[in-house]
Amino acid sequence: MLELFTVENLANLGVLIFLQAVLGFDNLLYISIESQRAPVEKRAMVRRSGILIAVALRIILLFVMIKLLSALTEPFFSIQWSNVIEGAFNFSAVVFLFGGVFIMYTAVKEISHLLSIDDIESNVNDGSNKSAASVIALIVFMNLIFSFDSILSALAITDVFIVLAIAIIASGVAMLVMADTVAAFIQKNRKYEVLGLFILLIVGIVLLGEGGHAAHLKLFGHAVEPMAKSTFYFSVAVLVGVDVIQSGYQRKLDLMRGKTA
Repeated sequence: MLELFTVENLANLGVLIFLQAVLGFDNLLYISIESQRAPVEKRAMVRRSGILIAVALRIILLFVMIKLLSALTEPFFSIQWSNVIEGAFNFSAVVFLFGGVFIMYTAVKEISHLLSIDDIESNVNDGSNKSAASVIALIVFMNLIFSFDSILSALAITDVFIVLAIAIIASGVAMLVMADTVAAFIQKNRKYEVLGLFILLIVGIVLLGEGGHAAHLKLFGHAVEPMAKSTFYFSVAVLVGVDVIQSGYQRKLDLMRGKTA
């Protein structure tokens, strides 16, 4: 047991906790947005239950991933259509590609739903279109999809199960603490739900890039390259910056119109 408390393992744990926190932001954002679809009185319970179940399943998934790590490198199937589409698809590639498509579909569907709403206030206060159980199931499912990104990244740092499990539990506790705060903020500032959905679109693109890279995918002779994490966070920062500046400018315009009215 004492060998777990080496300088290397402690350093890896620190890096992993930071990594889980950074990679878990988009997950927390999704949980906060999706929980709004549940009945109002059950939203906090939905967030807590979804996170707890997902963390437990993530640890199980981590254990399975470590055991099957060697199998992940073996392609399940390949496509060799010269100069059109070429690639060899293993488990991680399939998960990334499926997760990317699903996340992008979810984001586009929700954006379309927001644009089609006639009574925004009615939509905000009525989450009865989905049951608490269905929302929890979707949160758990999407948490597992997000998990592959963080788990595969974590396994690149260390394969010590205890260290990895502690980092996952720490990230789960952080999500439990912050989930209600993030959800309440989005509830009071509905425009940030749109911002969050566009961030999810970028996350989907990131996963598609990771999946294409894992499959050595080539489309029309061009290799699919993963988006660098720095590019992802820069894109998110630009989206947030544009939203903040636009909000400030809108308040200034409203103030000027009020003075001239």
